[in-house]
Amino acid sequence: MSAQYASIPILRAVNPSPPPENASLDEPTLYFNKELSWVDFNWRVLALAMDERTPLLERVKFVAITASNLDEFVQKRIGGLRRQEAAGVRQLSDDGRTPTEQLRLLHNATTQMHSRLTALWESELRPRLAMEAGVRVVNYADLSVEQRSSLHERFHDEIYQVLTPLAVDPGHPFPFISNLSLSLAVVLRNRKQSTTHFARIKLPRPRLLEVCCATAETSEPDACRIFVPVEQLVAAHVDELFPGMDVISAHPFRVTRNADVRRDEEEAEDLLEMISAELRERRFAAVVRLEVDKAMPEYDRQLLVRELNLRLEDVYEVDGLLDLTCLFMLANIERPSLQYEPWEPVIPEQLQHEGESKDAPDIFAIIRKGDLMVHHPYDSFAASTQRLLEEAAEDSNVLAIKQTLYRTSDNSPIVKALIRAAEKGKQVAVLVEVSARFDEANNIEWAQMLENSGVHVTYGLVGLKTHTKATLIVRSDRDRIRTYCHIGTGNYNPKTARLYTDLGLLTCRPELGRDVVNLFHFLTGYAPGQRYEQALVAPEYMRKRFEALIDAEIAHQQESGNGRMIAKMNGLDDKRMVRKLYEASQAGVQIDLIIRGHCTLRPGLPGYSDNIRVISILGRFLEHDRIFYFHNNGKPVTIIGSADWRTRNLVRRVELAVPVTEPTLQQRLIDILHDALNDNRSAWELDCEGNYRLRMPAPGEEVREFQVIMMKKAQERG
Repeated sequence: MSAQYASIPILRAVNPSPPPENASLDEPTLYFNKELSWVDFNWRVLALAMDERTPLLERVKFVAITASNLDEFVQKRIGGLRRQEAAGVRQLSDDGRTPTEQLRLLHNATTQMHSRLTALWESELRPRLAMEAGVRVVNYADLSVEQRSSLHERFHDEIYQVLTPLAVDPGHPFPFISNLSLSLAVVLRNRKQSTTHFARIKLPRPRLLEVCCATAETSEPDACRIFVPVEQLVAAHVDELFPGMDVISAHPFRVTRNADVRRDEEEAEDLLEMISAELRERRFAAVVRLEVDKAMPEYDRQLLVRELNLRLEDVYEVDGLLDLTCLFMLANIERPSLQYEPWEPVIPEQLQHEGESKDAPDIFAIIRKGDLMVHHPYDSFAASTQRLLEEAAEDSNVLAIKQTLYRTSDNSPIVKALIRAAEKGKQVAVLVEVSARFDEANNIEWAQMLENSGVHVTYGLVGLKTHTKATLIVRSDRDRIRTYCHIGTGNYNPKTARLYTDLGLLTCRPELGRDVVNLFHFLTGYAPGQRYEQALVAPEYMRKRFEALIDAEIAHQQESGNGRMIAKMNGLDDKRMVRKLYEASQAGVQIDLIIRGHCTLRPGLPGYSDNIRVISILGRFLEHDRIFYFHNNGKPVTIIGSADWRTRNLVRRVELAVPVTEPTLQQRLIDILHDALNDNRSAWELDCEGNYRLRMPAPGEEVREFQVIMMKKAQERG
């Protein structure tokens, strides 16, 4: 393996201490802090925006992604720790920290990230975008007279009417500021009474307003595009909103509210009503962050801090554009030379001629010949998983369709297929997880639409979130009733299937069919004692099966010296699983972990994790699939599924993982893992101190970029 590494600056939030001699496996210094490890993950996302090898508009997109990730982290994780702190929670994290200690560390970490993110945009990407793409984000004051005149008309035609200035005085209490909304803080002086007043204006969308860019130098309308932040246009005309008053100052600000709303399902008689109430509660939840323009005067700032009941450390000073999630808009401007080369998912060879003629086999006949495995976005979601649902809806031999629906897209073809199936008289049952974070409103809408079409809709189990990705189709074949299943690692979402890497198994293996039937009985009925032949189902059985497989590798290592496992997942924070991995390493089992996000395990610690290596891969696609490989003394066990080795997956969610047993597909999974481990372009190595180092090919060494290799292999298969 090459020892070349990039020199992209990544700020560590805290340096862990070495464990004491002969420490037990519960010793806090054996664990990274989960929250700080997530911050490190977001640094790796930001590194894609800092990396000169990333196309310019993609760098802008990764700035927006980093900003969006940080928003969600502040809402959920910092918000959750605030609740714990307020409630006097004394339970320590796995690394031995109180909520207050974690909040202090996270404040330092997130403010550093926020500042670096803004500086990258303002100092580097914004000027380069103007120079290389002809896309300029300018200040209102820098516009020409003609451009300002054009915006003046637009302000009066489109914006003035929708603005609602909200004054603060004894008769008008401080207004509610909605979560993640951008506002203008206006300080005014009454000319006659010489009194000072405050008003808030909620700013409308779009966030960036495009300005006419006609010049004598170019006749191409897209060669130059100019945008102005909406807050600057409103601020330039704010005096028109307050006739008779003098405007002292007008500066933008943004609040972030706590989204860690705790729910008690045991007491909720109506889950939909409870979730709807939660959405309202989240909207009105306590503010946990205030972002302000750096130029905002101290008077304005103190007023906001006081009225929003904040501490000074909750204020994030922004030297530039507030809310960089607006850069998604710019990243999508068509400039092919500054973007990733377009990727069109490949139709798997077995499905290429399916449905083209009356004589061509249907998808069910193809599955009967043997299991199919698809890897999105390299393999087409529309021609495989989506096609399975659409054919099932139309097929007169299909008797029933059952599916779990965690997240899906707007105007979802999956939901349309389920509705068509119900309208054609098939039994259709869908478990909609309405508590999927930040998708609750969409999922409630889908659930009601499905119910109105005659679909049997259930809303999950009391106390458990259903994260399983499974579809069951019951079909009357000529010889017998047969079950067809799709079991995946990702959501039934055609949009994210082009952005996230996920695996899906299409099978009619009877033993898996029986397991999925039992799983749906568990989900929709009263069957807590279900048993499964091959499937690993959380929370009851999955942990036990994984621990047994690790124990088997320990035994194989002791007997034959060939203990070996590789696991690929999104996050690792379950203490019991980390302990088990430490035990396996101490026994000599060779372990490679490919973990995109946070990881609380410390690899390479002498005496504890000498035999464990951890990498993280980030690229143009979001690594989202979960693959588990156990050498098993030469009889490999390969598993895919919906669960990470996180406590929430193993304890608080219904999850499904299944073994892939067909030898060709097994080998394909093993090859995927080895291709990931061999990456020398987009893989980050984690050391025992918590440092991530980005691999780089040595001079003259072939570049091995995992996702590029996956695209090439998909084309070869097609």
